[in-house]
Amino acid sequence: MNVLKPHVSLNVSSVDASVAFYEKLFGVTVTKRRPGYAKFDLAAPSLNLTMQEAERTGLNASHFGVQVATTEDVGAAWTRFKAAGLPTLTENDTSCCYALQDKVWVTDPDGNAWEVFVVKGDADAAQKDNDPTKKGCCVRA
Repeated sequence: MNVLKPHVSLNVSSVDASVAFYEKLFGVTVTKRRPGYAKFDLAAPSLNLTMQEAERTGLNASHFGVQVATTEDVGAAWTRFKAAGLPTLTENDTSCCYALQDKVWVTDPDGNAWEVFVVKGDADAAQKDNDPTKKGCCVRA
């Protein structure tokens, strides 16, 4: 199997609001735009992201993420998000999914959380301090 890139398809309440958010998140313009539909065909990160206007039902995904190579890359993402006017949440040296990570979080107009993160090493716990108030690993603090 020759995998080209991962694909994520989102049902969104407003394609216009989502396109505006994702253009800021990824720092590029939308690849394809049709009534009620949009597509980002990204090279970095390698991702085929589509969205279509649809009623949101059921459970949302836990979150989405982009793994980067260095803490400096996380900082560069934070700088770009701030410059684009996106509210951020930063976590440094946090235990998440049994890994020590630095990360920055943003949330799209439908409440989908995105993290840009670097894995700095292994961790003994699934999450920092095994906080029982968290609903799972890798959730926004």
